[in-house]
Amino acid sequence: MEPKYVIILDFCTGALNIIKLIEEELQESENYDDFESFLSTLEGKYGFNLNNCQWMTTETLNIYWYEDGRETDRI
Repeated sequence: MEPKYVIILDFCTGALNIIKLIEEELQESENYDDFESFLSTLEGKYGFNLNNCQWMTTETLNIYWYEDGRETDRI
């Protein structure tokens, strides 16, 4: 799986950050032993702090939004 998207849950701001990595970032990530080390280089660019976040990567992005127990198209 190639990590095309990074999803960051920021505990301090209550924000969900979704980052679609550009080709240059994907290539740069291959120079690191682990993805979190690479991700730390993007903190300033995308405005997050890994010390206050949980993150995951995915090759495809699916977003589902629920209100009142039902899925809605509001995003």
